Amino acid sequence: MIFTYLMVLLFTIKKQESTMKKRTWIFAGVVGLFSFTLMSCASTAHIEKDDSIDFRKYKTFAWIQKAAMDSNKTNDIAESKVKAIVNGELEKNAGWKQATSKPDLLLSYDVLVERSTVQQNDPVYSRSYIRTFYNPRSQRYFNVYYPSRFIGYDNYGVQVQEGTVTISMIDTKTDKMVWQGWTTEQIDSRKIKTKEVESAIKTIFRKFDLAKN
Repeated sequence: MIFTYLMVLLFTIKKQESTMKKRTWIFAGVVGLFSFTLMSCASTAHIEKDDSIDFRKYKTFAWIQKAAMDSNKTNDIAESKVKAIVNGELEKNAGWKQATSKPDLLLSYDVLVERSTVQQNDPVYSRSYIRTFYNPRSQRYFNVYYPSRFIGYDNYGVQVQEGTVTISMIDTKTDKMVWQGWTTEQIDSRKIKTKEVESAIKTIFRKFDLAKN
């Protein structure tokens, strides 16, 4: 009888040690998954271009006048900053210059803010608890602690605001769009901020070399 109780106690202790090891591995896995999620949430630029066009022939560009552009919610100061960033990226990556007359390309940008839903996965653990056992040899009661255990993940949707920035290029001789780049990022307000637009533009132009033949 005593031997049986001792075996039960020994099994319980080993089970606790095994559970602690499992929790350590689970924690490491959750941290790894969280890091991967952050990386996967990073914004990615998308590029569409006319492959029949030799982009080396372009040397100059100009911006479409605001009255002719699609409406956007950026003010004049923000618009000037956006254009300055794009101008700098084009000069650095392609050597193009802004022209006041007869440009090779017309440029436009668009900012769209809309509500979206993203999926969240949170780890779920059971509650820890304590069980009381009786030792007939010592005629005393003792407690065994059972730690919480990993059960699974709680999946749910979260409403977020997303801002999409799009840069378009139109050939002035054919009036056809020859290049377009866009990216979507999560934002923390109903109106996209200038810094967020700047970040989106830089993300787009990291792939601008794909437009060169």
